[in-house]
Amino acid sequence: MIFESIITAGESLTLAQGAICAGVALALGILSALVYMYKSYCSKNFAVTLALLPPIVAMLIIMVNGNLGTGIAVVGVFSLVRFRSQPGNSREILAIMLSMAIGLACGTGYVTFAACGAVLICAVWLILFSSPFGSSNELVAVKTAQMGSVYELRYQVTFKRGKNEKDFLDALRARNGNLPLQIGRVSTVTEL
Repeated sequence: MIFESIITAGESLTLAQGAICAGVALALGILSALVYMYKSYCSKNFAVTLALLPPIVAMLIIMVNGNLGTGIAVVGVFSLVRFRSQPGNSREILAIMLSMAIGLACGTGYVTFAACGAVLICAVWLILFSSPFGSSNELVAVKTAQMGSVYELRYQVTFKRGKNEKDFLDALRARNGNLPLQIGRVSTVTEL
């Protein structure tokens, strides 16, 4: 069967089996890091963490000698350190959960299942984050300014490829009577 474990229960782990589990976990970790970095700011620390988390989790699972319950408990303790140290956004949590799942699958020897699952999830991830799926109204905030005589509107706008920001600002300035305009990038900077 295609989704069988390469590790036989009750037998000692061979060097080849360990190398396959760790190698597949590392490759899939790098894939998950690359997918996370697509159209998103990512610190080098977080990218390296995503790449190395699956082989580390796989090593922990292998180290507890196939006792999945103990392995999950150990991995759970380590994952809590990250979640308690700094709150993350949903995209970061998704990336960490994917890395953990890859590590768990590889650590139990289900490398084919890990590869198929990771590739499928990464493909769906790319499709959903590249599409308008889940997008809402672009108006982010409204408040009054200048003693209530002016409304300040904040929009989140994504430019299409090849569009010029200056042309956009010029058109807005002409439309709003030359009141101040500001354009910038949404900051999603998180350091891990």
